[in-house]
Amino acid sequence: MVSRTTTRQVTPSATTPRGRGPVVAALMLVMGLTALDGTVVSTAVPQIVGDLGGLSVFSWLFSGYLLAVTVTLPVYGKLCDTFGRKPVLVAGTVIFLVGSLLCASAWNMGSLIAFRVVQGLGGGALQGTIQTIAADLYPLKERPKIQAKLSSVWATASVAGPAAGGLLAGYGDWRWIFLLNLPVGLLALWLIGRYLVEPERAPGRTPRKVSVDWAGALAVFATGTLLLTALVQGGVAWPWLSAPSLGLFAGALVLAAVTVLVERRAAEPIIPGWIWRRRTIAAVNLALGALGLVMVAPTVFLPTYAQAVLGLGSMAAGFVLSAMTLSWPVTAALSNRVYNRIGFRRTAIIGITLALLVLLAFPFLPFPGEPWQPALLMLLLGGALGFFQLPLIVGVQSTVPYEERGTTTASVLFCRQVGQSVGAALFGAIANGVLAARLGSGQNLDSLAPRLAAADDTLRRAIDAAVDYVYLGAAGAAALALLVLLVLAPRRFPILGEEERPGEA
Repeated sequence: MVSRTTTRQVTPSATTPRGRGPVVAALMLVMGLTALDGTVVSTAVPQIVGDLGGLSVFSWLFSGYLLAVTVTLPVYGKLCDTFGRKPVLVAGTVIFLVGSLLCASAWNMGSLIAFRVVQGLGGGALQGTIQTIAADLYPLKERPKIQAKLSSVWATASVAGPAAGGLLAGYGDWRWIFLLNLPVGLLALWLIGRYLVEPERAPGRTPRKVSVDWAGALAVFATGTLLLTALVQGGVAWPWLSAPSLGLFAGALVLAAVTVLVERRAAEPIIPGWIWRRRTIAAVNLALGALGLVMVAPTVFLPTYAQAVLGLGSMAAGFVLSAMTLSWPVTAALSNRVYNRIGFRRTAIIGITLALLVLLAFPFLPFPGEPWQPALLMLLLGGALGFFQLPLIVGVQSTVPYEERGTTTASVLFCRQVGQSVGAALFGAIANGVLAARLGSGQNLDSLAPRLAAADDTLRRAIDAAVDYVYLGAAGAAALALLVLLVLAPRRFPILGEEERPGEA
């Protein structure tokens, strides 16, 4: 048994079984836009900088986008529950496409960064809403299938993105990276408009006045902006203990207190208190926040390790990382066979325990080693995390009714994104500290970046040691996630009863 079943009913999607295929195709297309975005743009950075300049601030092409996505996730989650999924998904797609068109017309680095933020404002709507609609479309026993399909989009993007970005930038114009989003997005919009049908209000319910907590939305946005800016730029644009860094953290703390006061008084708060009062949701949020920290080690530091220590090119280094994304969707698709027998919590515990062992094994790799060795560990890590993340997301979505699912899903993704930002700052400080101890003060990954391709033995060993410590830090984050599941997560998730869809046995 997965868990006990109550008599309450979860409102199903009104989309017919025949219409689900086109809707799933639309979700995969839209997710493909966001998944490909980072990998394609990162490959074309040299061409973009060569055309527009702005080498000193180009990192904001990614930081600005990530910041906009993260701080808007809770807002869009609440809007999904208030106005429905379809209008939020359509609006988010339109904003993302407008941002893409503006990016293609950028005239300098400043304008491109601003337009990337516009893209991120749309991307925040896409990430949470796609996951929410996926849960609406399918009953509990079938959700791993759709989640595996969505995960496969990320796997494909991790492999195809760098190659596509290199081809477009090398043989065409980098602006096509953004222009090609338009036909894909327009096709997705047509499929959504034609086939996605949302449920009508349940009979007997009286319509209630829609109230949007715009003050709370602004407070959440401002707090998240200051906090993430401090985490992303601290130790990079300015020292951690400098006035800008301390000022941003202090401002974020003050705004967080203001946000709590505003949300307590709001009739329909953007981040309702029940998100943290319900044990299951709070535990999943904390566990996936720890997952965000774990993911920083492979996604941020493994490519550097592959280039400097193993001597691989940038594209080959990307393929070492892609091993993780190939196994992840496979185990995610198979996870329902496990959690249907032993439950969501136990399945996630098995996954994060295996991930912890893999992360602890990384520092024992020989120096310099062969590329297949870290690739094998990443293959195992992806398989372990497939058993960890998906059961928690599917499980927590199944503990809430339809009208709370958007907020719940957004809170989970928000915590994971914040975890990634915290992890990038924390592990970046660890790596730079190891490098400074090995090579002398003032040495860090940013200053050493131009020397990675022709690193000498001393530099290679220093980077090897720095990445080893990062993986040990990621192992600590995995241990934290395990502790959360053991101590805070309920033994059985309180799953709500679900209505049968038309045409299902």
